[in-house]
Amino acid sequence: MKKIIFLLLAFVAVAFAAEQDVINGWIKAFSVLAAGIGLGVAALGGAIGMGNTAAATIAGTARNPGLGAKLMTTMFIALAMIEAQVIYALVIALILLYTNPYL
Repeated sequence: MKKIIFLLLAFVAVAFAAEQDVINGWIKAFSVLAAGIGLGVAALGGAIGMGNTAAATIAGTARNPGLGAKLMTTMFIALAMIEAQVIYALVIALILLYTNPYL
């Protein structure tokens, strides 16, 4: 962890010492990196959440088949909420890529 913080501080020092064009290049590069990593983590988290939701619904339906329709409705609502979080991450990634507020 100390190495990562030291590396981050080194990049900040270089950014403050560089010219404006170089700084804009670094900001663009790190924005692309942040958008890619952030969207990947959001997609991974969403996939894990959707898998857990589907597994719990299947297990609940197997235990009590009479509640299958109600569980499916609840599952689809939960999946929509999970997917909304991933879409929010996509919107933030697109903002970082195309209308970067730091430039």
